[in-house]
Amino acid sequence: MSSAEASSAPSLTSTIFHASRTSLDREIERDECRCEKYGGNDPEDPPPKTPCAGCSSSVPPVIHHDKEEYDPNLVTWDAPDDPENPQNWSRSYKWAVTAVVSFLTLNVTFSSSAPTSSLRFFAEEFHSSSEASYLTTTLFLLGYVFGPPIWGPGSEMFGRRAVNILTLFCYTVFHIGQGAAPGMATLLVTRFFAGFFASAPLNNCGGIIADVWDPIGRGPANSVLFTTIFLGPALGPLVGGFIVESSLGWRWVFWILMIFAGVCWVVALLFQPETYAPVILLAKARRLRKADPVANKDLYAESEKQDWSLRAVLHRTLFRPVVMLLKEPILVLVTIYLSVVYGIIYALFEALPVVFIHKRGLSISQCGLIFLGIGVGSVLAACVNLWLGRGFPALVRKWRGFPPAEERLYGAMVGGPLLVVGIFWLGWTGQYPGVRWYVPMLSTIPIGVSVNCIFMSFLSYLVDTYLMYAASAFAANTVIRSAVGAAFPLFTYQMFEGTLQVNWACTLLGGIAFLLAPMPFLFYKYGARIRAGSTFAPCIDLKIAAELDAELKAKEKLATMDV
Repeated sequence: MSSAEASSAPSLTSTIFHASRTSLDREIERDECRCEKYGGNDPEDPPPKTPCAGCSSSVPPVIHHDKEEYDPNLVTWDAPDDPENPQNWSRSYKWAVTAVVSFLTLNVTFSSSAPTSSLRFFAEEFHSSSEASYLTTTLFLLGYVFGPPIWGPGSEMFGRRAVNILTLFCYTVFHIGQGAAPGMATLLVTRFFAGFFASAPLNNCGGIIADVWDPIGRGPANSVLFTTIFLGPALGPLVGGFIVESSLGWRWVFWILMIFAGVCWVVALLFQPETYAPVILLAKARRLRKADPVANKDLYAESEKQDWSLRAVLHRTLFRPVVMLLKEPILVLVTIYLSVVYGIIYALFEALPVVFIHKRGLSISQCGLIFLGIGVGSVLAACVNLWLGRGFPALVRKWRGFPPAEERLYGAMVGGPLLVVGIFWLGWTGQYPGVRWYVPMLSTIPIGVSVNCIFMSFLSYLVDTYLMYAASAFAANTVIRSAVGAAFPLFTYQMFEGTLQVNWACTLLGGIAFLLAPMPFLFYKYGARIRAGSTFAPCIDLKIAAELDAELKAKEKLATMDV
């Protein structure tokens, strides 16, 4: 190799590296511009010409010098550190916002389970069957099925804050119908509408976390949020049990829920800021046009160019999630797993009274204390998730902001087997009254840990797998999961008190959990291959991996040539 060749080779290689990186960055930017915050275009749609103002990526955006790609009338952030951008808020303020939305999710999940302690009392007062009383939980969860397709697009059009304030107010008002219900029909109808409106903050608060946190900070924030999501159902029977056994009576369960909901509405009204970038930029565009109607008349926000027709909204919220369920094996399998786990949580609200009240003679309030084990497990799961995610910031830097989605699966690898252990532990110690009460009670701790770990892990996996289509994946998952959760209370009591009894009912549920437990391990090994053939998964990490591999081979070839 001549000296001239040797001197020119590094320059040529450097040029190749620069060109490949520029090509990759443009491809990443194109994918990111089809961002979740706008609901995402369909995969076959052409990419937008202007960068998405709502996107936030740790990959530096490409600066376009082509005037045809730059629109001076598009209102975006004034600078990368624009203080109006929620991603640029101080860390302490982001944690304050996280605390507010976690408080809201604690409330709406608390309300889903609190009445379970009073089922027998209002069934007797209304002369209804016990099966009809179980509908108070079922119909509340059915509200979770019908609410997200409305509140998701609503938050995109009007903002997270406006939708949360409106729905929390309606959610609070519908508790009046529950506390003052003259009959079972009124109670059930108002429970459904309470769940319908409660689904908005539950659905939107995860989006708020994504609005304000980058991928690195999102992990700890989501750990806090998910802890409150599962802590709420655990605290509900505890508080409800003490209320119904006091002189207040079962109606005060709903009056307490109304007071709690009202406090949450006030908290949202006073302390929840708008975090959704497109809505913030829309307000900015309107403010600029109002300030100078002549000079700024052509200014517009990206969201004003979106298609908000009924057909387009239905396509994003109903049609696309159905298509994804039909085409995406990852989404189908994750939805099945999370639906079973979600159903098991609500099955426990009927199963634990059988184990501890019917078989061991505990009072309703004492049985409510048993649910604290699930709460303790949820808190421990947050610690486990933080420990498992301690290396994620390094992965984000290594993979230029898009590490492989399979790196999110460690929590499910821990939670899957642990759930099987917890269910069998509960069943075969809870069946026999001779076993001391604290033995089956301790089984609720690994159940709480496993449920939180599985949900946290798999929902994060869906986000990193589908990126801009994560909203549609979540919509499909939420509807199916809520429907399954709503169905479980209708047959759980018959399973645990009837033919199967506690031991074999838990064996059935534990067997299903056992069959599903290998799923995160299989996804970890084969997930990248499955995603590579997906219609909706952008697979940016696979593109980055291909480039890194090409760079490595080029350097090895260059080293060989030097030798």
